[in-house]
Amino acid sequence: MQTPEPQQRDRSSTATTGLDATGGLAETPTPVEVRVHADPALIPSVRAVAADLAARADFDLDAVSDLRMAVDEACSALVPLAREGGQLRCGFAMAEGRIDVICRVPVTGQASLRQDTFGWRVLTTLTDDAQVLDADPEWLGIHLRKQRLTP
Repeated sequence: MQTPEPQQRDRSSTATTGLDATGGLAETPTPVEVRVHADPALIPSVRAVAADLAARADFDLDAVSDLRMAVDEACSALVPLAREGGQLRCGFAMAEGRIDVICRVPVTGQASLRQDTFGWRVLTTLTDDAQVLDADPEWLGIHLRKQRLTP
């Protein structure tokens, strides 16, 4: 049996939330996904994709900048926690005037993200919603949501 082309795959509710039915983060289907080695030097590439997608979705310049900084902060928080040789994966789903971003890395042991840091405060200020995704013991992620302002 052949794997369907991306445009033929089922676009169920997982495409808008980025989470599968079990809450797992290993494979989260989204319309756009960037995978890079979990290396701080590669975060600017992910940040550029976030800004480009927001601009193409008609977000204003301030919202584009906010999303770019939020994705940078999320990736910067996750990369140090990644398992050696792991990938940073960021999925982007655009729908109904918003962008949902799920950034995740594979982890070993009991890796966790603190939500009492300045960096987390930045994330919650720059986005409309920010959540830690830690239900899957092999993956740690952050879900960001940014709404487009309507004129």
